[in-house]
Amino acid sequence: MLRSLYSGISGLHAHQQMMDVTGNNIANVNTVGYKSTSVQFQDTLSQMVGAAGAPQNGQAGSNPAQVGLGVRVAGITSNFAQGSAETTGKSGDMMIQGDGFFITRSGNEMLYTRAGSFGFDANGVLASANGEPVQGWTATNGIVNSAVQPGDIRMPLGATIPPKATTTVTLKGNLSSDKIPDVNNPDNGGDTYATTIPVKVFDAQGGTHTVTAKMERQAGYDNTSDPTTSSWKVTLFDENGDPVSGDATINFSGGKPSDGAGGVQKTLSIGSAPNAYTVDISDVTSYSGLSDARVFDTDGQTSGALTSLSYSVSDTGQIIGVYSNGLKEVLGQVAMATFKNVNGLEKAGDSTYRDTVNSGYAQVGQPGSAGMGAVMSGALEMSNVDLAQEFTNLVIAQRGFQANSKIITTSDEILQELVSMKR
Repeated sequence: MLRSLYSGISGLHAHQQMMDVTGNNIANVNTVGYKSTSVQFQDTLSQMVGAAGAPQNGQAGSNPAQVGLGVRVAGITSNFAQGSAETTGKSGDMMIQGDGFFITRSGNEMLYTRAGSFGFDANGVLASANGEPVQGWTATNGIVNSAVQPGDIRMPLGATIPPKATTTVTLKGNLSSDKIPDVNNPDNGGDTYATTIPVKVFDAQGGTHTVTAKMERQAGYDNTSDPTTSSWKVTLFDENGDPVSGDATINFSGGKPSDGAGGVQKTLSIGSAPNAYTVDISDVTSYSGLSDARVFDTDGQTSGALTSLSYSVSDTGQIIGVYSNGLKEVLGQVAMATFKNVNGLEKAGDSTYRDTVNSGYAQVGQPGSAGMGAVMSGALEMSNVDLAQEFTNLVIAQRGFQANSKIITTSDEILQELVSMKR
């Protein structure tokens, strides 16, 4: 009779743990990066009442007779399925799409998490919501060396980029190859043989100026036999309208800038110090039609400063700083870790895990490589708790607890009846 009591007690303990696990899942339904857990039961050792017997002398064998001694929790496992995304718009919020964990440092211990609510502290260190530094690689001159051991990621707050004078101007578009109209019969369809292009440039102190490039179609090129042949003189004028010393000429053959030796002219030099420029004309054409040549790009810059709010994160986890002058530079990259057995990880609190002998060592690498997930910036991974399933488990645990408590009360009634037989 005592065996049923002990079986009932073990059932109460087991279903109480199921209630605890289910309640914890429901409590963490809105916890960032939380992974739901579930309980697995197994029966305990059974007591042998009768051993198995072999068939012999024409008689059938007998099966073993055993009485179970209850139930126990075999394990509690985590469900590492992907959680849904919550868009935040904050650059420091990162979500892993796929397998892997972010790495944080607690003292000298490395911890692993799916909760990517990160930000830079006053010292420029990328840290989690509870202040643990996020591990990765800090870039040197915009270059990330992921072959070394990951460490704290530091943003050089207040770093500045010095100004730089413009030296190269890149042009794109078309300069018309149409024949220059006779002066006595001017072209009424538009100015196809002269064009001006405003060019924004920087001086050595970072000051901005606008120079004007005047491009004039040159006479003497009869394009009757080859309509893609023409010649243009380029002159620069400063903000006062005064020409910058020195002109340059672009000769076209076959609609492309010609170097005169059968090749393509890539650049031309114009002006003199401090107003000397290299003009990239490799993508300028000369075909029939209106002239629409324009500035595609210029180098040079004003000075710029970096703040903790001026950065973005790529899908490979690269942190890209944006300076006040609009220039961008890679500042670092977050590291990611995977494990051979993620269910072997041990929960360490604060939505983190630590490795164990059964999880295997962390395989560290860059996001998006070697089977690791990509990073989505401006979003967080929400809990993957399924409330419908958890409420169902809650009812199952409750009924299981009630049924096992009934075992105890029924056993008690039988024992009481047995005692009363003496009267």
